[in-house]
Amino acid sequence: MDRTGGGLDEPGGAGTAAAQTMPEAVHALFQQRIAGDDALLKLAGLRFAQMGVAAEVYADSPDQLEYVLRFVPAHARLPVVHLNRGVNVFHERGRSAVREFADRFAGRIAGVVVHDQREMEAHADRLLAGMRELDARLRERPDGPVVFLEYAAGLDLGWFMQVAEQLQDAERVSFCIDVGHIGIKQASARFWHCHPGLGLGHLTTGDYRLPDLVDDVQDAVGGALPDVLDVVRSLGRIGKPLHFHLHDGHPLIPGLSDHFSFLTRLPIPFTYQGRQSLSTMYGPDGLAAIVAAAIEASPPQAVSFTVEVHQVEGRLPLADAAWLFRHWRDTTNAERMNYWLSVLSDNAMLISKNAVEPSRVTRPQPPPADLSDRFASLSCAGRGISAATMAARSRPQNRQPRWSAASLARALIHHPAASPYISVARKSESALSQRNIQIMCSLKLSTTQVCIT
Repeated sequence: MDRTGGGLDEPGGAGTAAAQTMPEAVHALFQQRIAGDDALLKLAGLRFAQMGVAAEVYADSPDQLEYVLRFVPAHARLPVVHLNRGVNVFHERGRSAVREFADRFAGRIAGVVVHDQREMEAHADRLLAGMRELDARLRERPDGPVVFLEYAAGLDLGWFMQVAEQLQDAERVSFCIDVGHIGIKQASARFWHCHPGLGLGHLTTGDYRLPDLVDDVQDAVGGALPDVLDVVRSLGRIGKPLHFHLHDGHPLIPGLSDHFSFLTRLPIPFTYQGRQSLSTMYGPDGLAAIVAAAIEASPPQAVSFTVEVHQVEGRLPLADAAWLFRHWRDTTNAERMNYWLSVLSDNAMLISKNAVEPSRVTRPQPPPADLSDRFASLSCAGRGISAATMAARSRPQNRQPRWSAASLARALIHHPAASPYISVARKSESALSQRNIQIMCSLKLSTTQVCIT
């Protein structure tokens, strides 16, 4: 972060190199996270201008948004607004709140993010009708925002993607992929499947059992990235603008397990693979893969990213921003805010690098041609059940499910219970087509036979 320029109201303010290269699609959280006065929002405005990123603002009311927008610096990309999680678009009251923001800030905001809710899953038809009605109202204003329904409540991933597919023609309704929420859910499901009765949330870094379980823990955590990439590719094929909330984490972190920087590791009190720390779900390489997959899967200019990191604590001298706090006797909170903003900057530059130079990122394979197959596969994985097992349960008992080699290879590669066969599936799909495969989980005696076509 460049700290040599002037302030918001002083001459000599200069952007950083990041500001010259940062893609317009990169946003970061713009809010006052630390106790203090408006000087903290002015500090945020200064740092955002230096970073060259757009803003995503949390707002509980239109008046609050109006107030905060005063401090957001001008940018080629309009701000995105993240509404309170209590705004439920499943009900008319929630949709009315969205319309109020959309009408008042038309032409001033690009998007409105709202959370999904658990009650939506059992009433998809009602949700779809409500979102289409909201879409029709929003399309009445050409300069109105897009509403992004965020994956946040831990619903079935297959269900979420089916809803997205059915709303493909709703121009002003789209979806927000929160990689932290998806990753924690999928990692926890994988671990539970191999250790029934023991959830990742029951473990801590100081648990005496962790040294014996750490391999399985990290295998489950490492499986989060392939699942996120599957979601990205599948939703990208629908052709709608997508918004991403990007942050890292680890299921062993107590309380809120995500919303951490991609540049952190989880400390542990013993040595594992040469370090006294564990890798998180994604890290810089995983972030690079997500950004590259999002850009490749989405239509041009139809993807945006927000650094949604707020699990940060530290202090950083104010340097060029000290003039903003001349009236403060104790600048501790100002330095804490400055440190958080520096973490946002570091992560935004990581996104920028991979968005500007996607060709340098190793490309994952394209999504399966049959989107509904992927829905089913992810749905099963989220419950800790193999796709093959789910298929077997849904067919008459006297019929053996038949799978294409490609479909089974994907199921094997993305399912932890099939780890002994991963190398086989990746090496030769044709070899798979010549024999039956038994999928089994360690600690489980039951097996499921699948016949390869």
